[in-house]
Amino acid sequence: MADMQTLHAAFAARIDAVLDALEMEGVLPAGTDRANVTVEPPRDPAHGDLATNAAMVLAKQAKTNPRALAETIVEHLRRDPAIAEAEIAGPGFINLRLQSDVWRRELQAIATLGDDYGRSHMGDGHMVNVEYVSANPTGPMHMGHCRGAVVGDALCGLLEWAGYRVIREYYVNDAGGQVDVLARSAHLRYREALGDDIGEIPEGLYPGDYLKPVGERLAQEFGPAYKDAPEGEWLALFRQRSVAAMMEMIREDLALLGIHHDLFSSEAELQAARKPEAAEAWLREHGFVYDGVLEAPKGKAPPEDWEPVELPLFRSTEFGDDQDRPIKKSNGAWTYFGADLAYHFQKAEKADALIDIWGADHAGTVKRIKAAVAALTKGAGRDVPFDVKLVQMVKLLRDGEPVKMSKRSGTFVTLADVVKEVGKDVVRFTMLTRKPDAQMEFDFAKVVEASKDNPVFYLQYAHARIRSTLRKAGVEPNDANLDRLGADELALVREAAQFPRVVEAAAKAREPHRIAFFLGDLAAAFHSFWNAGNDDPAKRIIQEGDPDLTAARLFLAAQVGQVIRNGLAILGVEAVEEM
Repeated sequence: MADMQTLHAAFAARIDAVLDALEMEGVLPAGTDRANVTVEPPRDPAHGDLATNAAMVLAKQAKTNPRALAETIVEHLRRDPAIAEAEIAGPGFINLRLQSDVWRRELQAIATLGDDYGRSHMGDGHMVNVEYVSANPTGPMHMGHCRGAVVGDALCGLLEWAGYRVIREYYVNDAGGQVDVLARSAHLRYREALGDDIGEIPEGLYPGDYLKPVGERLAQEFGPAYKDAPEGEWLALFRQRSVAAMMEMIREDLALLGIHHDLFSSEAELQAARKPEAAEAWLREHGFVYDGVLEAPKGKAPPEDWEPVELPLFRSTEFGDDQDRPIKKSNGAWTYFGADLAYHFQKAEKADALIDIWGADHAGTVKRIKAAVAALTKGAGRDVPFDVKLVQMVKLLRDGEPVKMSKRSGTFVTLADVVKEVGKDVVRFTMLTRKPDAQMEFDFAKVVEASKDNPVFYLQYAHARIRSTLRKAGVEPNDANLDRLGADELALVREAAQFPRVVEAAAKAREPHRIAFFLGDLAAAFHSFWNAGNDDPAKRIIQEGDPDLTAARLFLAAQVGQVIRNGLAILGVEAVEEM
């Protein structure tokens, strides 16, 4: 990556240098805590190019009022030749307006850095484990899995751009009752492949045709050996083969979306290695697990079959939960929570931070699993931050009517079918056009509609317009005459120059949708710039008879295109050359 400081980082450093000087002068005490100082664009562009809250957050440490400190800071900033104006607003905010040449140099910085523009060293190589998808291995990927898959994968891309190392992990839930149901369903299809008339699929088994090839492979491998054998002879074997077949299918489905995990961790292997027992022993030793009896369900009379049973309980109330939680069931099997805490402890051994992407229906378990991981990691002498991002389901619409999904009935919409119908890039970008915790509708007609109301089309059209203009111009873009660029052009540079700052802010918040939102704003700004040329020929990019101005505007357009490509690269979406 080329080593060039981008605009917002550069001016943050300049303000930091002013604060250093104020410490030397005694205006600020030595070692002043600047953690809450920000340098960012003001909400209203009319107020300037950048704003800082330095005076507001440091006044108390300086033992003065914010406005007085702001006056001292502004006095220093006005000596900077790159700053055209420095003004105090309200109780002590400082607004800066930069010289025009600053934006022209930023345009050159985009060209110099190219595919690396917007990359950051913020992560400093720290390892982040991101677990996403982790669907039960009982069938192909369906659209219920899609949003979490895209959000997780885009988050991984974002973190890598921000300088983190990333482990993309999939947790294979191959130890629960659902995989026994899968094995029994596969055995039925195995019998079918051997010629048995299996009739209607019994209630409680998976009816989907996707299990027919699995049954055929089992028939080819084992012949009739297990056709009439008791379940105890084939269940474990068929479970293993069926899970392997489902995971192969899931990998292929995810690959259609451009998603590839680094690590697939098996719950069955975790339990075989007795990791939950080790976690329980450690938690008991440190007082986080005890044997106790759960209270009867609140708010109503206990069920007739309810009876108090002593279970190993995690002290989750110490971490804000409403009750302590069992890590084992009364039959001695691990609860989901018990197995999960061991799994997260295992992940934390190899990562500096953990992030899970979960469906919103798991919201109730977030507090307790975060508490358990905090207890395990801090107690083991490591502080491993753990974040859970919740993703709402997507409501599918076709012809305005909801499309229902049910894996058990075999009527679900597969991810593969959707990707083949509308394309990988449409699916990926659409899933990021709203915050993950907000409801979303995926309308098959609207996501491929060629209109400005479709954010995927609107963005791709902006990039295609730029590429088409560059191909047809007959003039090579260059930066020899960037002083010909006026206020309208520099306003577009200001929009594009937000990108490095947005990358760092999005990575810090773990919110890849911010990149999609930024790209939407940048596309709108470019289309507005383009459309101005329709009303006023003097504002068109290509100016017949003025090759210098044309070359400068083409250079501007090329760099806007570069920023769009970089943003799309983070999200795993390809930029189109023509439409």
